[in-house]
Amino acid sequence: MSVFEKLNSINVNGHTEQKNGLTYLSWAWAWAEIKKAFPDAIYTIYENAGGWNYHTDGKTCWVKTGVTIGGLEHIEYLPVMDFKNKSIPLESVTSTDVNKAIQRSLTKACARHGLGLYIYAGEDLPEDDKIRLEEENKPIGKKDATVLKSLLEQKNVNIPKLMEQYKVEALEKLTNRQYAEILGKLNG
Repeated sequence: MSVFEKLNSINVNGHTEQKNGLTYLSWAWAWAEIKKAFPDAIYTIYENAGGWNYHTDGKTCWVKTGVTIGGLEHIEYLPVMDFKNKSIPLESVTSTDVNKAIQRSLTKACARHGLGLYIYAGEDLPEDDKIRLEEENKPIGKKDATVLKSLLEQKNVNIPKLMEQYKVEALEKLTNRQYAEILGKLNG
């Protein structure tokens, strides 16, 4: 299994939060998952020529980070933004703003390796991919839930604990993606 396949198969839904209509993945959790799967992974926070941990055009600023796994580095650039996701004018940028941008940028670099990449999927996806993602995120419904329940009972899986793990109040609320992940674990 490739690095991308391994990381892309991890369900990150329980480690996200919503802010201003956008979904954010916890950077600390993302980095912990990367290191658990690939202990040799490293990250880089790129400095500018002056040794600052951000870059500027004199009006706004941005950060540049990279995550390297198995010799492959993915680099992300991210503007330093306010809570409305608008670039902060250079004269108003604080060290806290830069730090938040670095952590978000590192999380996006992790996503380029596969971890939680689907969070960033959206309007930039080809139509086929949008349809696939919509289908993956639909609830499985009662028919598949009945089949799953039977399999879980055969394998002596604690169903309430599984539902708690996936943050659903009923098996039929699991998404098709979660269903496939559970079946893979049961058959793996």
